[in-house]
Amino acid sequence: MGIIDRLLTIVITATATSAVWIVAGGSIIENTSTMRGDQSVRPAEAAPSPDTGPGVVDRENGTVARSTAAPPLDRGGASNPAASETRDLMIPVLNIRASELSDTFTDSRGSGSRLHEAIDIMAPEGTSVVAAAPGTIEKLFLSDAGGKTIYVRSPDRQTIHYYAHLADYAPGLKEGQKIARGQRLGTVGSTGNAAPDAPHLHFAIMRTTPGAEWWEPANALNPYPLLTR
Repeated sequence: MGIIDRLLTIVITATATSAVWIVAGGSIIENTSTMRGDQSVRPAEAAPSPDTGPGVVDRENGTVARSTAAPPLDRGGASNPAASETRDLMIPVLNIRASELSDTFTDSRGSGSRLHEAIDIMAPEGTSVVAAAPGTIEKLFLSDAGGKTIYVRSPDRQTIHYYAHLADYAPGLKEGQKIARGQRLGTVGSTGNAAPDAPHLHFAIMRTTPGAEWWEPANALNPYPLLTR
């Protein structure tokens, strides 16, 4: 065979091989590159895309950011607002046991015009009222209905604990003050519209938003199951 014939044979063979590779979608090269010894290795470009997780809205610029972490599983705790915010809640009146509490959350008030949406913790006047959970004193307020009241906002600003009918505030208590769980806030009384012969602490839990004011409408949570579980 002459030199020209040999060159034509090489060109034809190379062209045929290229055509086979193109038709097979590169399977010849892919298959050889994915074999290491006796084990098949998945090419990097064929690996599953990482789970980008749920979209998170960037409120500053309106874009949607993606989290690379998988969302936490709901095990009845962190994803449940009531559980996450109040699992360490303590009874806010000293020397009162859970068995002594009554669920008055759905009782009617105002001649049936509204729901109570709180519980009344009965105790002798002057009994110490303590913080059910840590937070910041948002407001010390004197009202016709609640008498001497305290609004305490949680560290994440999404929960407000409301203490009403106090006889007195603890000495030195002031708005903006950070308080610890169990810290003394005042004493049980019957100020406001409470009956003088039935002193008690009116205790409410309200779910709100970080930017809402203490006086704005909020969603009430029943304290009774949270204090007795």
